[in-house]
Amino acid sequence: MAGRIEDYALVGDLETAALIGTDGSVDWWCAPRFDSPACLAALLGDPGHGRWILAPVGNTRCTRRSYRGDTLVLDTLWESVGGTVRVTDFMPPRFPASPRESAPRIVRVVEGIAGRVAMRGELRLRFHHGSIVPWTRAVDRRTIASVAGPDAVYLSCGPGAEPVVTLDRTTVEFTVTAGSSVAFVLDWRPSHTAVPLPASPAEIDSTLLRTLAFWNDWASGLRYEGPAREAVLRSLLTLKALTYAPTGGVVAAATASLPESVGGQRNWDYRFCWLRDSTFTLSCLLRGGFRREALAWTDWLLRAVAGDPADLQPLYGVEGQRRLPETYADWLPGYENSRPVRFGNAAVDQFQLDIYGEVLNTVYSAVRAGVALDPPAWALVAALLEYVGKRWREPDEGIWEVRGSRRHFVHSKVMSWVAADRAVRLARVAGLRGSVRRWQALRGDIHAEICARGWSEEQQSFTQYYGSHQVDATALLIPRLGFLPADDPRVLGTVAAMGRLDERGFLRRYGDVRDGGRHRLDDLGGTEGAFVACTCWYADALAATGRRDQARAVFERVLAIRNDVGLLSEEWDPVAGRQLGNTPQALSHVALVNTAFTLYGTRRHDRTAPRRLTAA
Repeated sequence: MAGRIEDYALVGDLETAALIGTDGSVDWWCAPRFDSPACLAALLGDPGHGRWILAPVGNTRCTRRSYRGDTLVLDTLWESVGGTVRVTDFMPPRFPASPRESAPRIVRVVEGIAGRVAMRGELRLRFHHGSIVPWTRAVDRRTIASVAGPDAVYLSCGPGAEPVVTLDRTTVEFTVTAGSSVAFVLDWRPSHTAVPLPASPAEIDSTLLRTLAFWNDWASGLRYEGPAREAVLRSLLTLKALTYAPTGGVVAAATASLPESVGGQRNWDYRFCWLRDSTFTLSCLLRGGFRREALAWTDWLLRAVAGDPADLQPLYGVEGQRRLPETYADWLPGYENSRPVRFGNAAVDQFQLDIYGEVLNTVYSAVRAGVALDPPAWALVAALLEYVGKRWREPDEGIWEVRGSRRHFVHSKVMSWVAADRAVRLARVAGLRGSVRRWQALRGDIHAEICARGWSEEQQSFTQYYGSHQVDATALLIPRLGFLPADDPRVLGTVAAMGRLDERGFLRRYGDVRDGGRHRLDDLGGTEGAFVACTCWYADALAATGRRDQARAVFERVLAIRNDVGLLSEEWDPVAGRQLGNTPQALSHVALVNTAFTLYGTRRHDRTAPRRLTAA
């Protein structure tokens, strides 16, 4: 059985990523891209569905682990009576001058720190999400090849370790003493290409140094100096790690089908790029000082949405793919028996009105940051708003991508207003004054309808959808988006109503905790955890409405539920005290960074104050 979600750390190379547990097992790795089929999938099943474990004999959990400085290089330490050993895990980014790193690879270096430690490794590769057992053979004494269809993975073992191949796995047993080390490299290649040459110890040392330098150099660009700086930087490093460098797209998470409720059906594939995350991601990167990534993301966005606005999708593949059919993997039992296991995402075919506002808000933010748009981009702005003008009165599936009846979601209408508002602002910048009056009128019509039909005098808050009595955490974004000022009585009432979503200091997405979480917008049944991003939005709204002490307390609660290496999944179970949903979740880390900037800006802070809170 896989570990708890918070037991996993992430390593990545800006094209894909791997999850490594506290037991030293790589339980998730998709190659060659984030959205490729997994060849290590024990996370959604058991070791027979693919894993690579490397740990001291008899040990089930490490003593401690951490990222090395401001990098994505993971150090895991085991201490025992016989000695101490460290395993260093990393995935080198594609360094241009090194053809050896033209495809994804995981490097694991075992070092003896003290005494003498017996080690054992086991590699079980299973292609296509754990369903295909490859043909495995020895190429030479220290190189193993596993091949099936288009995929090939090669395990190279350094001097001091000789692998043993059996029917369905490769094992290795060796001993390290103080000062000695053994390196292992796992390479993915297309099966028709040549076997890679094994890397020498000197080459591995050089690759590690370059990987450390790459991440440290990138992290040095952070311009935040407030409290919890380490948490902010780790979140930004995680967002960078979730970036598909060839195109600039950012995936929602590195994983698929981790449950929002253990044993339930709310198991989605998040290894794709959502348009709505663009506003948060772009703002987050620009605030942090990472302009290059923001520009790359904007370029990806404009390429992905180019064309007929009627064809705009909520999400795309990392290379801008449009077809992402949702399938069930019946051969996988699911994380802690949470079924079905889904790959692909049917939300790609939904009508989500809010994404038009997200796109135009992103374009507006980019222009404010100095990004120059060419004529086709300006034409796209006009086309998108014309489409919003025709369809904003229609119901949709909304930000929560409900798998049920369409509704007139208030957030979707607010984002339609955002689309019109940002288009008016952009038109003034671009000199498109002929359209301004028409777009101003549209903006006014949308605003008036929301205030008339989305506000409830009885509830004294904005509701989830027209005619609903439920509240929705997305209403917390109203002052940030500029729909109403933070001191408006309707904003104050809505923020006060969010107490109905509070469960032990964390916020659910919508409904009312007093009904036991039974209010659902679909027929999937079950409940879910509290949303990390919604909890951060609550902190932002509290700060905007003058309750900064409360906002800081909420923020500190979020900091405290990060795992031991600073990662957040999508949700938190306040009762069981565990993370839920796909991990690490980009939106959770974006929300953390934005809340830090909301509360503390970029001002320098007394460095003697505590800057890190970790989970108990």
